Amino acid sequence: MKMEKDPNDQTGSYVHAGEAFDRDMNYIPDRITSDGSSPWHVEAGRYRLAVSRACPWANRTIISRRLLGLEDAISMAVAGPTHDKRSWTFDLDPGGKDPVLGIERLQQAYFARYPDYPRGITVPAMVDVPTGGVVTNDFNRITLDFATQWTDFHREGAPDLYPEAQRGEIDELNHWVLHHVNNGVYKTGFAGSQETYEKAYTDLWASLDALEDRLSRSRYLMGPALTEADVRLFPTLVRFDPVYHSHFKANRQPLASMPNLWNYTKDLFQTPGFGDTVDFQHIKEHYYVVQTDLNPTQIVPLGPDTSIFLEPHDRDRFDTDTWGPGGTAPLPPKSDEVVDPAHTPLHPTGR
Repeated sequence: MKMEKDPNDQTGSYVHAGEAFDRDMNYIPDRITSDGSSPWHVEAGRYRLAVSRACPWANRTIISRRLLGLEDAISMAVAGPTHDKRSWTFDLDPGGKDPVLGIERLQQAYFARYPDYPRGITVPAMVDVPTGGVVTNDFNRITLDFATQWTDFHREGAPDLYPEAQRGEIDELNHWVLHHVNNGVYKTGFAGSQETYEKAYTDLWASLDALEDRLSRSRYLMGPALTEADVRLFPTLVRFDPVYHSHFKANRQPLASMPNLWNYTKDLFQTPGFGDTVDFQHIKEHYYVVQTDLNPTQIVPLGPDTSIFLEPHDRDRFDTDTWGPGGTAPLPPKSDEVVDPAHTPLHPTGR
């Protein structure tokens, strides 16, 4: 008798024997704009940002939305940390359905627009609430548009995360970080041979060494103020010791042994809008439970002790203008968006 394969078994989804990891970078290219250059217009309350706190690509959109104060203009649907081959699911919500979109799976939003959508159902995704259809999942573009197209809805004191004078340099750095660090950890972890693993591992650590050097000269990647570049690097760094160091075999040394990168990570974690978006339990559950190619037992490690993210840092030795001219820190998270206190060392309070 033929045994049916468990639909939750994702063995073979991430690692392909003998092959290097090649991320499919073909995303829905639509944009939500304020100038009429696309059919999707900026409009408060119209769109819902679908995320999982486990995902680093989604984490950057949560951070950007917080820093810019877009919470009331763009609502947020939070999927659980684990998923099967079909889709992320809204199992954290009562009844297992997102309360605004009324769907159990993010897949339903993709199929509402593209019934035969052939690619992965990814977060982050911007969903059009009236139609229930996905607008875009282009994570590289979403945060840039938050910074440049949603300005009418930015909070008072919102930082300029994508200053015009620095855009060329930010774009160049972001492209490099994406391929060598953000995706570099995945190339290392999902390598299908010793050769491809060693190549990815070597490139990843050369890139981290370059960032260690860069951060020896300024508080943030672009100087004294936060920018889009910091928003994109932080989600990888905050996951490094809890996940990538062991699970992805990126184990030359823990990030905590690199003084500039580690103090920079602690500094950002303690900065409003960064650490208060991080759910360490969701992060660990996602990688260790879903990626059975790497962890067939699905055992989730208890460590590390995340209280170390609250230890003092030395980054205030540099010239600092964290929020830029006229900028201020964001308010605490909305009460219904506070990370479970059991999943973070911050134990934040809502508003």
